[in-house]
Amino acid sequence: MSFLPKLKITLATLSLIVLCTSSMGQDLYFPDKDIWERKNPSEMGFKTEKLREALDFALANEYTGDRDLRVAIIESFGYEPGMEIVGPAKKRGGPAGIILKDGYIISEWGDIDRVDMTFSVTKSYLSTVVGLAFDDGLISSVKDKVYEYVWDGTFDGEHNMKISWEHLLNQSSDWSGQLFGMYDWADRPSRREKLDDWKYRELHEPGTYFKYNDVRVNLLAYAALQVWRKPLPQVLKQRIMDPIGASSTWRWYGYSNSWLELDGLRIQSVSGGGHSGGGLFINTLDHARFGLLFMNNGKWKNSQLISSEWINMATEPSPANTSYGYMWWLNKGERPVEGLSESLFYASGFGGNYIIIDRENKIVAVTRWLEPSRLAEFLRLLYDSLN
Repeated sequence: MSFLPKLKITLATLSLIVLCTSSMGQDLYFPDKDIWERKNPSEMGFKTEKLREALDFALANEYTGDRDLRVAIIESFGYEPGMEIVGPAKKRGGPAGIILKDGYIISEWGDIDRVDMTFSVTKSYLSTVVGLAFDDGLISSVKDKVYEYVWDGTFDGEHNMKISWEHLLNQSSDWSGQLFGMYDWADRPSRREKLDDWKYRELHEPGTYFKYNDVRVNLLAYAALQVWRKPLPQVLKQRIMDPIGASSTWRWYGYSNSWLELDGLRIQSVSGGGHSGGGLFINTLDHARFGLLFMNNGKWKNSQLISSEWINMATEPSPANTSYGYMWWLNKGERPVEGLSESLFYASGFGGNYIIIDRENKIVAVTRWLEPSRLAEFLRLLYDSLN
């Protein structure tokens, strides 16, 4: 007699599970390796002619910097003291991009198979590798002080010992020092100040002041390497890129002088961007796969590759900059695209490289070499094409 009530409860529970599962986006399509289904935009809720306007806009508004990226880097950052390109760099292609809806390709432009530098979009991949370390318990808490994990002197000193993993992730550490021959103060210094002003500046309490700084991002990569004890590109490949069916053409580089010996092995500490060369070299399709993983809260098909807990943490506004999470830009604070959801977040790199993720509308947009000042207009055109 006691079996029947238990059966009723079980069936009700199962029904609830089915309802919840169907409402959580199980209708998403995930492409197999080398195969990606395309669908007509109108079938997926887009006005075809309006969408064409957005694509034509992207093609017509190419990043104005030199296609020889060594030249573009020097033109943009050559004023920095001691600035030098010490990592790989290459000439880029023209504008390219892809739009996904529910995982399907509904539109594309340019050469989406071409491998190009992606500059600071690399930071979002680096954040992901740190997230995997958090998921695995290699980092107990992002509030932990980094010197407790990296005790080679890199975080010595009263100021640097206060720095947590979270401070490095949201670029509020104000770490002071030199890494691979590069001083923190020499990265994007104010043009209004003099050399001594940069070198002897007042340090800010970690967590209180946002400063976009590639030396400190490279420091995060170095610290993550100390925790993983193996190359970060290897971690990314095994845990993320292979499971999502990415190509074998992407590469993640550091600098000619960022090699170190770790547990008897010679390993390169990779960079978090292409500011001095290096960083992630990747094609548009692989970016789109990565974006689709994050659009589905870290789950690819039936595998949770990175925890939804981490993604929620990574896309929360930082105290020092409400437009920035853990190396993801947010559509909040001082950098909003008006009229679009505040839940939208994106990876952003020099030269107009973007991975835009919209979980509400199940859209992923990747653009390469779009003039950065035209991003908001491109997105408005894209969303105007939605029925």
